[in-house]
Amino acid sequence: MNRPNDRRSKAPPPKASTDLCDAHEDLLASGQLRVLPPIFQNYGGAEQMSGRVVTLKCFEDNALVRAMLETPGEDRVLVIDGGGSDRCALIGGNLAALAERNRWAGLVINGCVRDVAELIDAQVGVWAMSVHPRRSSQQGQGLRNVTLDMAGVMVREGDWCFADADGILICDKPV
Repeated sequence: MNRPNDRRSKAPPPKASTDLCDAHEDLLASGQLRVLPPIFQNYGGAEQMSGRVVTLKCFEDNALVRAMLETPGEDRVLVIDGGGSDRCALIGGNLAALAERNRWAGLVINGCVRDVAELIDAQVGVWAMSVHPRRSSQQGQGLRNVTLDMAGVMVREGDWCFADADGILICDKPV
């Protein structure tokens, strides 16, 4: 839902991932533009997202995820390497609502989410591998601002993320 005072309603829509791939075959060939494997699907309310990447690595512990989402998102994308765990969820409805309130463009999770009906209500992109009803621990274990291996694709703090129904792209620079 676009609200009159919502900054995001004034921004141009993100470019389609297919158009970016077609227009930047040179960046694909050089590795500056990378495509995440098609193992992620969108569970959030936003159908597209784009923004500068913030990285977080945490395994079955979402305390740092909450701490990060409590900060101003400034239309950035939080990319979380959860180690591909399918034993619990790193994001649920409360964290998606927090991300929306603090103006995060979205999240990409190498792991699971829960509260799917609530995720759809949040107007942020939430790409993840799958769903799981169990919550994660909250002990504060993890690392911020590190290079991640997201299913074989390297993602660095400050990269750019573009995601839509056709896939997720990571690029060294805005395109």
